[in-house]
Amino acid sequence: MEKTFNYAFLARGELPTKFVPLSNIVAEQKSLNSYREGTYPDIFSHLENIARLQSVKESNAIEGIITNDERLNQIITGTTEPLNHDEMEIAGYRDALDTIHQSYTRLDVSEINILNLHRQMLTYTMDGGGAYKQGNNLIVAVDDLGNRKTRFTPVSAEATPRAMEQLTLAYFDARSRSDISPLLLIPCYILDFLCIHPFGDGNGRMSRLLSLLLLYRSGYDIGKYISFEAKISKFKTNYYQALKESSENWHTNQNDYFPFMYNFLQTLVLCYKDLDQRFAHLQGERPSKKVRIEQTLMNSLTPMSKKDMQEVWPDLSISTIEAVLGAMLKAGKIEKIGAARSTKYIRKLN
Repeated sequence: MEKTFNYAFLARGELPTKFVPLSNIVAEQKSLNSYREGTYPDIFSHLENIARLQSVKESNAIEGIITNDERLNQIITGTTEPLNHDEMEIAGYRDALDTIHQSYTRLDVSEINILNLHRQMLTYTMDGGGAYKQGNNLIVAVDDLGNRKTRFTPVSAEATPRAMEQLTLAYFDARSRSDISPLLLIPCYILDFLCIHPFGDGNGRMSRLLSLLLLYRSGYDIGKYISFEAKISKFKTNYYQALKESSENWHTNQNDYFPFMYNFLQTLVLCYKDLDQRFAHLQGERPSKKVRIEQTLMNSLTPMSKKDMQEVWPDLSISTIEAVLGAMLKAGKIEKIGAARSTKYIRKLN
């Protein structure tokens, strides 16, 4: 049986009720941030620089592609050349992400554009970017003991060109319908892209780049200011579970898109919540690093670890956070809970 792509079910009004509040939050925040972007361009420019760094770092880290923070900053700012294969992968993702940021209004998800983005992402590695896979591939899960198990068998190499053609046409057809929300259509497209797994390497990273491109083209530019990829990385257990559930029976056209769609919307909502928090701290005169850390912790109702603080402000180093926390402890403003890796901090109640 050949896989068919048909998104008409999105127009039937059969979505679970739990989608409604998430969709409403996203719609409200989209409107609010359109106003904020025009009113506070400096704040959003600062947030964009932070998100760009975090997106490149986390999208690659999901795939085990890493380098130290100093080298990462140098590669992203273009002040150094990549030294090894991982850094070449990082530099390529940087360039592909920048292309989307700069050209999304004229860059649609045609097959030629997808192939060009893939070529750009792998341009430093010479790993054959810009072409569909030449051999069949498998999606493999590895348990805590290192045992491997086939989780999903994607479309064969032979069938991939037709599957990508049909996916693209189905997406364009659904997008042209006024009764189908692009916000709900995008995760369906991304799920199908991942199940086709059209490339020999880089499918996960391409899916995240395409998510941003489709969101931007539909007016949802939250990923420019809060890293969508970082949220996936932080909650990747939930992400992979949703992907697993929605890909079951995919080849026989009996899969359930809803788990992946719901996870996608949840991720967007988390991004908007982070944007609200960071915007509140940066509104008006931009506070110093010290003040940002102090305000975040003093306004938190729950204990926060150093890692929690860095997730709120990814441009701050752990050493800077530690220095401010040390001063706050000495001044009696906060107290420490737990020890070693479980250490968290919370404001001291008088």
